[in-house]
Amino acid sequence: MKKPLVGALFAVLLLGAGTAPATAATSHDAAAPSTVKAAASSSHAAVKAKSGAKAIGFAGTVALSNCSGSVVRTPGSQPGDPALVLSNGHCMESGFPGPGEVVLNQPSTRSFTLLNSSGGGVGTLRASKIAYGTMTDTDISVYQLTSTYAQIESRYGIKALELNTAHPVQGAAITVASGYWKRTYSCNVDGFVYRLKEGEWTWKDSVRYTSACQTIGGTSGSPVIDNTTGKVVAVNNTGNEDGQKCTDNNPCEVDENGQVTVRKGINYAQETYGIVPCIGAGNKFDLSAAGCQLPKP
Repeated sequence: MKKPLVGALFAVLLLGAGTAPATAATSHDAAAPSTVKAAASSSHAAVKAKSGAKAIGFAGTVALSNCSGSVVRTPGSQPGDPALVLSNGHCMESGFPGPGEVVLNQPSTRSFTLLNSSGGGVGTLRASKIAYGTMTDTDISVYQLTSTYAQIESRYGIKALELNTAHPVQGAAITVASGYWKRTYSCNVDGFVYRLKEGEWTWKDSVRYTSACQTIGGTSGSPVIDNTTGKVVAVNNTGNEDGQKCTDNNPCEVDENGQVTVRKGINYAQETYGIVPCIGAGNKFDLSAAGCQLPKP
């Protein structure tokens, strides 16, 4: 996983302003935020110029204490519904859920810093519960907030990002928007992985990025946004850091025939279109709803 950052500020003070490591940080995770932002700005601009893709900002993204996330809605969500925040299962404050474990309607008071289009913090949102969370088949957490979409838009002028209802498309131009680092990564969908294995966990039909998206620790939970539609098609979650095979922080690809492929330096995300059928009226999760294939407790 692109591990959550624990005690990042303490690490900065301890090691000096020149490095700001992620938890279990690898060498490519250790750039200070200012350096990261400068490098990202130039690379992002170059990609946009080359592809002609429209810019994707930070409006609707959030910063967690250790990860990234976004305020999201389904096409059926209503203004008066309690808003939802999407992140990774491995970003939950309760720790990594084990294989086969599903968290459903667990009380939470977690806070999130809401960002505007330029990455500035405009307010604090608070959860009432973890509506759903798992690291089985996928790597997602969905928090229900104490605020509605209408309240957030009225107070802060920020609209939620919409979850796409369709499977991502190979070759599509995408942006990974990290609220934690206030940094975006632009690349394309390189393809899809039948099974992505990392340590104890296995994820199905994962998105593989082209090499331009060199995501780092703290980008976990970032929305992956289709540049054409502006909708969320996946959630960023991991990458192979050291070239190892199927170990923690070194996921491997497994095809239908069991053939294993290791791609050092390549990063991945989990598709989100499958979340939509599981969210019903009032933004409540209904795992028995038609079309819902998320793992059940």
